[in-house]
Amino acid sequence: MDQLALLFVLLLGALVSVPVGDRFGLPAPVLMTLLGVVLAVLDFVPNVAVRPELILPLLLPPLLYAAVRRTSWRQFAANRRPIFLLAVALVFVTMAAVAAVAGAIVPGLPVAAAFALGALVAPPDPVAATAVAGQLGLPRRLVSILEGEGLFNDVTAIVLYHVAITAVVTGSFSAWRAGMDLVLSAVVAVVVGLALGWGANRLLDLLGDATLQIGLTLLVPYASYVLAEELHGSGVLAVLTTALFLAEYATDADDVMIRLAGHTFWNIVDTLVTGVAFGLIGLELHNAIRTASGRWAEMLGWAGAVVAVVVLVRLAWLLPATWLTERLHARRDHDEDIPASWRETVVMWWSGMRGVASVALALAIPLTTDDGSPFPDRDEIVFIAFGVIMATLVLQGLTLPWLVKRLGVRADTEREKDFEKALATRAAKAAKRRLREIEQVEELPDELSEQMQRRAFDIGLRISPEIGEDERREDHEMRVRRLKRVRRIQNEMLSAARHEVLAARNEPGADPEVVDRVLRHLDVRSMR
Repeated sequence: MDQLALLFVLLLGALVSVPVGDRFGLPAPVLMTLLGVVLAVLDFVPNVAVRPELILPLLLPPLLYAAVRRTSWRQFAANRRPIFLLAVALVFVTMAAVAAVAGAIVPGLPVAAAFALGALVAPPDPVAATAVAGQLGLPRRLVSILEGEGLFNDVTAIVLYHVAITAVVTGSFSAWRAGMDLVLSAVVAVVVGLALGWGANRLLDLLGDATLQIGLTLLVPYASYVLAEELHGSGVLAVLTTALFLAEYATDADDVMIRLAGHTFWNIVDTLVTGVAFGLIGLELHNAIRTASGRWAEMLGWAGAVVAVVVLVRLAWLLPATWLTERLHARRDHDEDIPASWRETVVMWWSGMRGVASVALALAIPLTTDDGSPFPDRDEIVFIAFGVIMATLVLQGLTLPWLVKRLGVRADTEREKDFEKALATRAAKAAKRRLREIEQVEELPDELSEQMQRRAFDIGLRISPEIGEDERREDHEMRVRRLKRVRRIQNEMLSAARHEVLAARNEPGADPEVVDRVLRHLDVRSMR
């Protein structure tokens, strides 16, 4: 098997892992990691030949962009306090705790190298957390916090990692310069992200065509990441800023086809890239195993100690942080999502799985320092990092569904239904207002006006049937049944039309482009 064949196996596995995971109640990223582990121990499967410094730029931008599409800037702003406590403060605390323990148990490990290990294992993976949380039906407030933590903690961890690596490679460290680097990295990233977001928004209007616009959205995250990194900024923060800007300002309510096609496209990208990323995690286990040859007991002991630190520090931080946020929330009456019970706090604790970013940072550790000597304890750091990744991702990922079920943590469906009902009412009222405005300008026949009034009301009823009174709801349901019958007959007619047009594609003298154009018209008509 060569590298290209291995890539196709991972892509196929990414697709198959989704229905298999749904069938057995297991997270797809965890299944892909296990697939990678299985492939790694097979003799005919080659070692992965991806350069470590390319893993983050290739995999992270589309994953971050896809994740941001599911949220909004206002949601981040509303949850800024818990996100800060988890994505910034907890990363610092975890890094310091891991550095202290690793420096104490690994003989001869330099302080800066210990901090590099702490930085690369500190951030929970945003893809793993959101993928797992999304499948388990968790309360939206928990999903929001996990998404925010996962998206922003990489920014903090990667900057701290680079500071620690630089200290090891150069042999010097300045706390003042490290702080300035952190601030400068954030400022450059925000400026780059806003500039590219503004430019991409203008270019989207210029392109017009849905295919070209969606293609541009695939290029923008990569451009934002690479440009920010070239200017010594945070590529992760730049991608987040660009994505949030476009989500806020590049959305046109009437771009139905672009929205539908874009949603489908990014779901596909998210599924495939996520699968490949976690498959690579499992495949890299081969190198970690080779590193530990002959030193299994000692190195497993080190990895186990660091795993315990990572897991326990998160719990020790979450309990008081949740209490503090709850007190501030009650005092200031902010519209902020916080865990509502100790059960939700436990679920948040157990959702702290490490993943793609930690793997990439571990593999990107330089082989030598500036003076040509080997990077101190590089093999030991890589092995410990992979131990943390595999333990948290596989163990926590496989047991989280059981834990959620055991604790009875579920989404507040009544609240979601109420919000959906309120939105349905607003949508119906907006349609009626527009109809009244049209009636003031145009003279509509009574029959047409009455028909439009019913359709305006139906807009809300189709979203949430509960907004109608019993009599009107029954009338609506009867019309819906009649409409379904009409649509069934119409779909069968359109199906016959599509088969006839498609058959003409193979006839002598038929122009395939014209056939495809007619077929697209029929497809669009089928969506109405």
